[in-house]
Amino acid sequence: MSFDTIRTNEIIKYIGKQNVIIIDLRDRHEYNSGHIPGAVNIPYEDLENHGNQFPKGNLLIFYCDRGNISLLAARDLMKYGYNIKSLYGGLRAYHGTLDKS
Repeated sequence: MSFDTIRTNEIIKYIGKQNVIIIDLRDRHEYNSGHIPGAVNIPYEDLENHGNQFPKGNLLIFYCDRGNISLLAARDLMKYGYNIKSLYGGLRAYHGTLDKS
């Protein structure tokens, strides 16, 4: 498997879709202060613990603050055979609405 990067304007079409898991890789505090709607929070440091636990048919979309960590995460989890996309520029490049928890 491989991974692609997507632009922030493309993520809108994935929000709320079945078989898509949007994963916020920032820490819990950053996630609670505002995240892409529907995203789940798995800090990058904890991601390896979840590495092989996602349904294989799902698309995983990773994002972080600026996009660097999500690229690392995509590379790390490719070994499990997932279809992965990384949000180019991270949350800082996203201009849509944010949910707060």
